[in-house]
Order: sequence, then C-alpha cells, then structure tokens
Amino acid sequence: MKVIEQEIHSLKNSISEMWALVHQQLYNAGEAMLTGDKELAYKVISRERRVNAFELKIDSDCEDIIALYAPVAIDLRFVLAMYKINTNLERLGDFAESIARFAGTLPEGEPIDPQLVKETRVEEMLSELLSMISLTKEAFEKESSEIASRIFLKDNLIDEINHNSTAVIAKYIEEHKGSALAGLYMAGVIRKMERFGDHCTNIAEELIFYLDAKVMKHMGKTEQ
Repeated sequence: MKVIEQEIHSLKNSISEMWALVHQQLYNAGEAMLTGDKELAYKVISRERRVNAFELKIDSDCEDIIALYAPVAIDLRFVLAMYKINTNLERLGDFAESIARFAGTLPEGEPIDPQLVKETRVEEMLSELLSMISLTKEAFEKESSEIASRIFLKDNLIDEINHNSTAVIAKYIEEHKGSALAGLYMAGVIRKMERFGDHCTNIAEELIFYLDAKVMKHMGKTEQ
C-alpha cells in the first residue's frame, strides 16, 4: 500500500470515529431533554471536548496529506470533502451540546411537558435527525451517493416541523402562562435541530462531490 493510501485510510477511520461520537452525542442530548436526566446532559457537555479534539486532528491530517502528497483526482476530492465534513460534524457536536445545556436547565427529574413534546413533534424531529446522521455515515462507509441523496428528502420533513413549531409554541405559551420560558427554550432547541438537519445535508453534498465529482450546492436538490 502506498503511503498516501495509508494516510487516507487513517483519515477515513478518524472521520468514522468522530461520526459515531457525534451520533451518540445527539442521541444522549435528546434523551436528556425528553427525560430530564441532568447526569446524561452533563455527560454530553463534558464529551464535547472530544469532538473538538477530533476536529483539530482531522483538520491537521487533511492539511498534511495535501501538503506532503499532493493528491489528485478522487484522492484530492476525498481529502477536500473530509475537510468540509469534519467542520460540519464539529458543528453537529456543538448543537448536541446546546440541546444538552437546555436539558441541564430543566428542574431535576422533570422532563419537558409531554403535551409540548407531542404538539411540536420534537421527538419525531429528533428521530429523523438520528436517521439522517446514520444515513450519511452509511453513505460514507459504503461509498454510495444514492444513499447520500436520500438525506435531502428527509431534510424537507425537518424544515416542515420547524416551520410549524412557531405557531404551536405561541399557542402553548398563551395557554400555559407559567411555562413561557419552557416554550421559548423549546423554540430555540427546534431551531438548533433544524440547523442540525442543514449540516447533515451539507455532509451529503460533500459525499456526492467526492464520489461523483458533482457539485450539489444551489442546485435545488430538495426538489429532486
């Protein structure tokens, strides 16, 4: 195996580990939010440092491969795509930490009002986001642009839930005057989750660029 192939293999492993960590971070943050588990929320917050450490290492590895081995064609596309995917994964880690911080503000052992969870469809949103990040990882590991392209339709559902949530939360606050803060926090969480979906879409775009040499940005992909 050539040295550059070894370096690319090592980079692929690092990205895969970071992907798994970010997926677990979102899962734990969501569980903490839905159950009021402060200990789990604090675990997510403390593990954010690991996500940041991965980002710095992968950035450095990408720069080293380009500087030392001058990759071309698909190898170059791979390194460029991983560089951008790394940034998106780090942002996903940030969003998971933000959701955990919200969960940490909830009264001990008291989850969000189940009525608010149901009406905002936040549990459905969370499930869809976990599915999106799993699909992007599967597309990466199987080198499948067809799997990556499924992300775009899933993001439409995330956008729909986000769009509908404003009126739902406004109505909830109006009917539960003492729960205005919880409603506002929930609005912030849903907005972060919508951005999470956007970053999954960015990752799918980068995978398609790497695999098919197609630039998907600004191409109306969600209408396909």
